[in-house]
Amino acid sequence: TTPAQGAPHLKALCEELKKKGLDGFIVPRTDEHQNEYVPASSERLMWLTGFAGSWGAAIVLLEQAAIFVDGRYTVQVREQVDTSLFSPEHLIEHPPEQWIKKNVKAGMKIGFDPWLHTHDGTKRLEEACASIGASLVAVDSNPIDSVWSDRPAIPLAPVTLHRPAYAGEEADQKIKRIQLKLKDMNADAVVITDAHAVAWIFNIRGGDVGHTPLPLGFAIVPQQGKPELF
Repeated sequence: TTPAQGAPHLKALCEELKKKGLDGFIVPRTDEHQNEYVPASSERLMWLTGFAGSWGAAIVLLEQAAIFVDGRYTVQVREQVDTSLFSPEHLIEHPPEQWIKKNVKAGMKIGFDPWLHTHDGTKRLEEACASIGASLVAVDSNPIDSVWSDRPAIPLAPVTLHRPAYAGEEADQKIKRIQLKLKDMNADAVVITDAHAVAWIFNIRGGDVGHTPLPLGFAIVPQQGKPELF
């Protein structure tokens, strides 16, 4: 990565936001599974800013932008990012919600990709926007993906079974225990979005993500019947 990529990529994103009728967009450094390590196709924050750290976020408005990192990356962010375009902010001491209240104007529409945010995180962003008369808008498709012309392919590495000798328990026994818990909770099913949990439940491993043997996927475990794996 290089700080020089920030200018053309920021310009391309802003042009796409204008087409979508948005005044800004929030870019977290995560994927649909809230992983800290993500596949190359999900490195949207790095593509936009040049920042290669494992945790961070950016908020882009049509006239200004900020990048948020924690204490591990205060030096790195200034080496990898064009700080004349992206103002470095401390993710913990001055989080995105506070920045929104100070910099977003009433009537603005700030987009976000709902696949990349937690429920609690989305609620905080919604409250911050509402407090100054702006609105948080869920997008149908991520605008970065529309302008990222050389985006790597979504990974489809082979999935392998993790033998019980290593896993410690058969997958069907884990599923039965989950279903008993669902019955106790009077719940019909549980949706599993954490790829680590999916790998654990079904005793599977993969190679979709660097540094960790994960197959990226989702699962639905019903109280009765067979679970579904996506």
